[in-house]
Amino acid sequence: MLRHLTLRDFVIVDQLTLDFAAGFGTLTGETGAGKSILIDALALVLGERGDAGVVRASRDKAEISAVFDIAALPTLQAWLRDNELVADDELLLRRVVDVGGRSRAWINGTPATVQQLRTVGEWLVDIHGQHAHQSLLRADAQRQLLDAHAGLNELASTVATAWRRWREADLAWRQAMSGAEVLQREREQLDWQVRELEALALVEDEWLTLDAEHRRLGHAAGLMEGTQYALAMLADDEAACERQIDRVATRLAGLADFDPALAEVAGLLASVQAELADAVSTLRRYVDRVDLDPSRLSEVERRMEAILAQARKHRVTAGELPALLADWQRRLSELAAAADLDHMAAQAAVARTAYRQLAEQLSDGRRQAAATMSGQVSELMKQLALSSGRFDIALLPLEAGTVNGLEQVEFRIAGLAGNEARPLAKVASGGELSRISLAIQVLTSRSASVPTLVFDEVDVGIGGGVAEIVGRLLHELGQERQVLCVTHLPQVAARADWQWQVSKAQRNGQTLSAITPLDAGGRVNEIARMLGGVEITDITRRHAQELLRSTDGRP
Repeated sequence: MLRHLTLRDFVIVDQLTLDFAAGFGTLTGETGAGKSILIDALALVLGERGDAGVVRASRDKAEISAVFDIAALPTLQAWLRDNELVADDELLLRRVVDVGGRSRAWINGTPATVQQLRTVGEWLVDIHGQHAHQSLLRADAQRQLLDAHAGLNELASTVATAWRRWREADLAWRQAMSGAEVLQREREQLDWQVRELEALALVEDEWLTLDAEHRRLGHAAGLMEGTQYALAMLADDEAACERQIDRVATRLAGLADFDPALAEVAGLLASVQAELADAVSTLRRYVDRVDLDPSRLSEVERRMEAILAQARKHRVTAGELPALLADWQRRLSELAAAADLDHMAAQAAVARTAYRQLAEQLSDGRRQAAATMSGQVSELMKQLALSSGRFDIALLPLEAGTVNGLEQVEFRIAGLAGNEARPLAKVASGGELSRISLAIQVLTSRSASVPTLVFDEVDVGIGGGVAEIVGRLLHELGQERQVLCVTHLPQVAARADWQWQVSKAQRNGQTLSAITPLDAGGRVNEIARMLGGVEITDITRRHAQELLRSTDGRP
């Protein structure tokens, strides 16, 4: 559950720290005081989109921090460990948005992505907005509500994946059928080209090897002449370097007996003699293995010309021919698979069967959940002064099926404008729609697993005795979960276990919002204001006291 929330320079809040309690709490205040700012801040720290507009005027950034007790959420703790985030019984979320609209987030002090915040938030808080009844008219929202209430979200996602696989397999088969002639022509041409290159049998890097060998064979005479000249100058001629250096070294070695200073030079010449001997030995071995076979040169030239002919034909370099052959072979395999229309048709059929089986499981779950949910919402509608209405969830068959399954989900109401059940959008008035929406939200919240529920003015359009029932329903929810409700109804506020008042005032030329926890006397004054307006009279104060006393027993 939510323990603490801290806001700094957020919209019209300069600095605010709130400590939350368990049970049912309400947030009240005059219109325009900023009651929904707290909800917006909570949504932002839970991963909702933020922009520069949330930063208070003349400040460079807005910051929100929230602390949650997650001791009773082992699945969330496991997720935190899997993502290398600290997983204690207490969870700290922090979000900063700067004046440029850039956003940063942290989970337990570790930098995190907004998507990670959003994932964590799904375990922690469920926020019901004041415009929920408007989205309730959309078919996709109705389907999502039913699936979520029935615990079918994972199965619905699996059905959507199976549908996409089926459609992809079916499309590939149909395209192969319509383009079979074109594909066959491409396959025949590629087959001829592949066989021609395979006959060439060019291996990777062969061209580089041939090129090097051709240069060597083409210059064999020059190489032989050059190495023989080098051998003559270094070792074989009478005046060769090797003999000259040997004579000089011998002479200096004798002179070193008379002057040790010449010993160093004699030693250097000895090293030169050794290295020169190595060079001569290497040259002799090179001369012994130089290949002057002209037939080998002709053979290499014929091989290179065959390779170049294929390269020119296909407009690539000689070195690119092996990669080109690999690409053609791969494409030929794809065409061979595409040409197997029977196999493709069988694959599409298997994918369709898999989709239908999963979709029928989803349909069974929806049928069971629709019957149960219809009765439960109808019961809640009676408590909300809609006793003549009956809620019904119709599952309209879609023979071909869609990504969402084999039926369309449609919320219907009977009894409000005749006995026949008709689509919700065509029957309910604005006030009735608000109450129906509230009934659905209360029901789905009971089945939700999150520990904290937030209702942002979902009681718009109701009053009187219905408002008392709404307060009782929310208080009952507060026995199981932590519930926070932004409300303008005194009957709802009186049912709360704790109450905060939102106010707005001018400070240093700026309009700022503040939230004050109310004690018993403060609650009397605030509920009296909600009952009678700006001017609080003794009559409205007594009425407020009676309203609070009447809820002490929490019947």
